[in-house]
Amino acid sequence: MRQPARAADPARTEEVAAEPRRKAALILYLVPGSSSMAPHIALHEVGAVFEARPLSFARQEHRSADYLRLNPEGKVPTLLVNGRPLTEVAAILFYLARTFPAAGLLPQGDAAAEAAIVSWMSFIAATIHPARRQGLARASEVWGIAERRLGAREWAVDRYSIADIHLFRLYWRFANSLRPPPGTFPNLSAHYERMMARPAVQRTIAAESVIGYELPD
Repeated sequence: MRQPARAADPARTEEVAAEPRRKAALILYLVPGSSSMAPHIALHEVGAVFEARPLSFARQEHRSADYLRLNPEGKVPTLLVNGRPLTEVAAILFYLARTFPAAGLLPQGDAAAEAAIVSWMSFIAATIHPARRQGLARASEVWGIAERRLGAREWAVDRYSIADIHLFRLYWRFANSLRPPPGTFPNLSAHYERMMARPAVQRTIAAESVIGYELPD
């Protein structure tokens, strides 16, 4: 995927869903294409009213004093819930799935299925996410594990869930930066294509592409 240049005026591309800024109960601080893409997709999936506030890595906006008061680690995403910050991708995805149960992103009343989703998300955060910085060989090794773990299933567990959103964002990054040879990960590639067909994913990518990516290859 070609990464467009950052728009000259990102403020005008800020995405405010359905209501004026003063009424937004949910505010997502994001950097296009970064880990915040996963909660951004989830917000669209659940149909939440929210405001997106893009930050710039290049301008070090995630290190500003105002932002560090919300997230002392200086990372994205941060989701403000009625003014209270919630950080870490897995936590935000879990919160959205629990808060909007009608979206079906987390099994209801099935502890085993819910634990399987937590297992996937723990694997994604602890093993897949850091592998990219360890080079192509290590990333390919880890994605091989994910390929076998996913198998020929349509989704990470029996049905579409927040685990698929989390997995997709990391594979989206891997596929578009390190560019594994075609056919290397057929199960993950099929999962990627299913995700890319989802309206929530399309809306998120469209919005973030307009702002522009600042991510290294």
